Amino acid sequence: MTETLMPKVRLGRTDLMVSPICFGTSGLGDMPATFGYSVSVERAAATVNAILDGPTNFIDSARIYGEGRSEERLGAVLRERGGLPAGFVLSTKIDRDPATGVFDAAQARRSLETSLKILGRERFDLLYLHDFEHARSPAEATSRGGALGELFRIKEQGLAKAVGLAAGKVDLMTPLLSEWDFDAVMTHNRFTLVNRNAEPLLDLAKAKGIAVMNAAPYASGVLAKGSVAYPHYAYQEADDAALAPIRRIEAIAARHKVPLGAAALQFSLRDKRVTSTVCGVTKPERVKETLDWARFPIPDAFWQEIATLPFATDDPEAARVHHKA
Repeated sequence: MTETLMPKVRLGRTDLMVSPICFGTSGLGDMPATFGYSVSVERAAATVNAILDGPTNFIDSARIYGEGRSEERLGAVLRERGGLPAGFVLSTKIDRDPATGVFDAAQARRSLETSLKILGRERFDLLYLHDFEHARSPAEATSRGGALGELFRIKEQGLAKAVGLAAGKVDLMTPLLSEWDFDAVMTHNRFTLVNRNAEPLLDLAKAKGIAVMNAAPYASGVLAKGSVAYPHYAYQEADDAALAPIRRIEAIAARHKVPLGAAALQFSLRDKRVTSTVCGVTKPERVKETLDWARFPIPDAFWQEIATLPFATDDPEAARVHHKA
């Protein structure tokens, strides 16, 4: 390792210990329709190596990212390195069939078996049910005889140490979190400097002892790159109305000489309900930048000003057009 390892936190009620930053690999699957740029195999490999050589111990993927390319590229690096470094926690997600939308028990099992093979694993530390709302039949996907029931059977068989729920719409996730004994939940884009849509989900998870992974703290990039360089919000082009709250935060950050990305990241890191913040990266330099932002000294006066700003509670992705990976 090139740096001192980050202090670890317990993942919910499990015995897994993870860093408060988890690096996400969706963009490494080369998804230009979603992210607006391509990522080569070489760049993806360099990014994965930077993550594995750094001070964190938590990396996340999903079967569907980039039509499987994210796991394939991650798996290739793991094979070259002789496996996952000791102490590293790898999470991935079972997914619907991208062609048909089928997400029954058989599809969940196929998704698992493919991921195990591609990533060279005998079992996973953490395995999520992913984006069930986009399945052909969400009700089937979340039934005891469907993908969700299969997820828990996978855990019972020892093929996953912990299981979680990773999806978008909070109103669809909350009942499942109440009814099922999940170890973890992942929300994205819905707990940021400008939007707190996931607040009830975080409260419920804390009450139940469920670990929270807060993904996309930069609101798909604008809270890292800025409103001028990247006038997008929640994966969509943004108009002046959508960018206005971000510009108010930019002004406060500039006044306190705080990098916007550091503010967005630390907003998530400082919340005691959040176990780990999932940051997607697609180049080695972003790994270092993320770590620098996590350590940047932000004065209390900055957070006091931020606390006076209004924030949205609606679903920031309500109008999102989902592109094929």
